[in-house]
Amino acid sequence: MFVAALLCVGVLWEVYKVLGPDDGGSILGARVVPKTNDRAMPHTWNMLSRLTDPESTAAGSRPLWLAVAGYAWYTLRLAVGGLVLGSVIGIGLAVVMARFEVARRGLMPWVIMSQTVPLIALAPQVVSWSGRFDIGGWEWPRWASVCVLAAFLAFFPVTIGTLRGLSSPPAAALEVMESCAASWWQTLRRLRFPAAVSYIVPSLKLGATASVIGVIVSEISTGIPGGIGRAVISYAQAATSDPEKLYGALFGAAALGLALYGSIVALEMFLMRGRPQEGKP
Repeated sequence: MFVAALLCVGVLWEVYKVLGPDDGGSILGARVVPKTNDRAMPHTWNMLSRLTDPESTAAGSRPLWLAVAGYAWYTLRLAVGGLVLGSVIGIGLAVVMARFEVARRGLMPWVIMSQTVPLIALAPQVVSWSGRFDIGGWEWPRWASVCVLAAFLAFFPVTIGTLRGLSSPPAAALEVMESCAASWWQTLRRLRFPAAVSYIVPSLKLGATASVIGVIVSEISTGIPGGIGRAVISYAQAATSDPEKLYGALFGAAALGLALYGSIVALEMFLMRGRPQEGKP
């Protein structure tokens, strides 16, 4: 179905390119109809064939797909770091808010408000930490700032999903734990966390895609080299004469998000084995 969906998108792209206006169009005075010229919308076969051509005209230049894969691998490692950090923070906050009602009332507005801060404005401030912190002889690197920015987006869905999952056990099950004189932490370990798994995993899927977005936006806004965001900036400078090259970087970013999302799906298959699935006995 995924391959079929890709083919449908390609067909729709080409159909619109044939029928749509070269210079775009306006609706109610607003230019919202996309352009269909070759600069804005190259043919799908040209974009795919460009992946096998050299990245640049320099001698010994590697193929574009290999260069994009290298950039995506660098960004993937930062996104994984941001997802792990964001998950740890999110689960920790959810446990605190589930344990103390006053913490939930005090922290939840701040958790929600954090997502209204534009990342593109926050990124330069966080990246400026590089070289200012020295922790036991370890100097804060720029890539660590990118992981923090990715975690800033990833922790929110994990926090909300985990908190909902920790609150999901029915009252009867909680009363049974109380009748066995179980402490709150024992109830957390034996009842609340197992019940929250089906909530945590979907939130990790959202956190994974948010982490990738956070890394790419951070790379673009701060100019950190090595990642797919930097490749987008570099390739965009040649978009007028070589638009297919820019789309190659966009393909890499999309594949990166799918790869990290797929890893969470694999984790879900492992954690949810033996559990009843929706619609199944």
